[in-house]
Amino acid sequence: MTSTELPRWSLADVHDSTDARSFTDALERSAAEVDRLVALFDELGIRSIEPRPPTDVDGDAATRALVEMNRVSADVAVLRAYAYCVVAANSRDTPAQSALGETRRIDAVLRPLSARLADWMAALGVDALAELSVDVGEHRGPLTRLAARAAHQMSEAEEHLAAELGVTGSSAWGRLHNDVTSQLTTRVELPTGDEVLPMPAVRGLATDADPATRRAAYDAELRAWPTIEVPISAAMNAIKGEANALNRRRRWASPLDASLFANSVSRPTFDAMQSAVVAALPDLRRWMRTKAALHGHDPADGLPWWDLVAPLPSIDGEVSWDDGIEVVRSAFSGYSDRLGGLVDRALDERWIDAEPRDGKAGGAFCASFVDDRSLVLLNWSGSADSTQTTAHELGHAYHNTTLAGRTALQRQLPMALAETASIFCETLVVEAGLARMSGPQRLAQLDVDLVGSNQVIVDIHSRFLFETEVFARRQRRTLSAAELCEVMTNAQATAYGDGLDQRTSHPYMWLLKPHYYGSHFYNWPYTYGLLFGLGLFARYQTDPDRFRGGYDDLLSRAGMDTAEQLGQSFGLDVTDEAFWTASLDVIRARIDDYVALASEVGRIEPA
Repeated sequence: MTSTELPRWSLADVHDSTDARSFTDALERSAAEVDRLVALFDELGIRSIEPRPPTDVDGDAATRALVEMNRVSADVAVLRAYAYCVVAANSRDTPAQSALGETRRIDAVLRPLSARLADWMAALGVDALAELSVDVGEHRGPLTRLAARAAHQMSEAEEHLAAELGVTGSSAWGRLHNDVTSQLTTRVELPTGDEVLPMPAVRGLATDADPATRRAAYDAELRAWPTIEVPISAAMNAIKGEANALNRRRRWASPLDASLFANSVSRPTFDAMQSAVVAALPDLRRWMRTKAALHGHDPADGLPWWDLVAPLPSIDGEVSWDDGIEVVRSAFSGYSDRLGGLVDRALDERWIDAEPRDGKAGGAFCASFVDDRSLVLLNWSGSADSTQTTAHELGHAYHNTTLAGRTALQRQLPMALAETASIFCETLVVEAGLARMSGPQRLAQLDVDLVGSNQVIVDIHSRFLFETEVFARRQRRTLSAAELCEVMTNAQATAYGDGLDQRTSHPYMWLLKPHYYGSHFYNWPYTYGLLFGLGLFARYQTDPDRFRGGYDDLLSRAGMDTAEQLGQSFGLDVTDEAFWTASLDVIRARIDDYVALASEVGRIEPA
């Protein structure tokens, strides 16, 4: 399928461009509204105060503050999403880059108000204020977590300064990473001749059916990434160094503790999940060795990096856009008409940008936009893996439709819980495929699914180990690009073990993944989402009608409840390692099926 046939999103119904009068007017209006919100907080005295019982006056103040903060935050979020998505689609759009910077400047004024609200709520008590304000009662969950955050805040002046400096600090370094990586092109020595391709297209060749093409793309990557390692390693050091300094000043024992709090996940829940994950690594390595044998490698050596996400040999892995969308639409419709209809709505209303191109951000994401509408960025590579990614991002879009009736504060999703719908939708596609397939086709579907599981469990574990070590070393010194490569290689050795041919490990994974540059420990929440989603899917299979009746409400409450509370609403105890083991057992069963089919279809010995 040619790139010209792939959909590109349209934002023109909101603003024609960041130069349009409508956008500049909205930007000026939002900046003024944020300034007025600051004045309102000053007028109402919403900041750190001595603890005391709240009065009726406090209840009225809380109501006014929440109503205005939700309204202003929602308007700023749309502007931010618009500018961010324009830049993601084309990082060479200089006016859009400037506009994105303006939205971040507005954010820097708005964000410290959350810290002031946290201090005020902690002093007066959320439960006591809820007796005086209906709005506080409706925001009890997020406000309770906000009040708990007060113990980990600096002074008001310091929080304001941190937000302001962040615009020219970590935020600017993150933009540098996006701009430099999205504009990188490289020569690929393809079997059909040399081509100069943008990096998202090069990385997309990892799913090409031709092993020589995959190897050529891998080699091209490892030649290209070192050419930008100096500025990107500077970005990594600046971002992690800033995080260490702020975490220390905010009295967090570790960056991980800050991440767990931000994700509304308790330490016992995280430890239970991690313990189950480590116990499952040998099973994933067994799958990698089996896949290596299917690709003609010695399983004792492990799977080469360039074949980690490769389609099976001798099986046509190419998928047209139309066929991929139909797979997603059919699986979604099998769950509900509403979910199935979302696919057509996303296409008809031009939510999706699917073609890889120069200047476009790599990977994929879904951004909440106006009302219940989303914007979905993909880099379609014509593979079953791309189909799964499309299902994943449209799952986020479905989640956003359930949040449309919630306020801005209620819609602030912890990343771990934001992955619930996306993983569930991916699972729908996988299960629908497995239900109708046998023989080589079933093996191919299992391969696609286990490629994803391997990425989310094994590779994510390597990223977690990498970031843990980087944070620890960054406390003492600046890390060179060579040292970052060393830490990455060691993390991959620990996570992948003998499943990967360690001679082919990818030392530059730290450079290409945007997750390290926009957040901290933006890795383990994917594993949480996968395994929690599998647990939910098991509940769905047990009683589909009852599950459907509560699922949308669960999704709409993801910004209001803790991870433990959401689990309890479906009878799941996420603090118990047995829950995570049960979800991993689903993956183990698929590995067993895969190995048996590989022995039958591929005539290979079990790894």
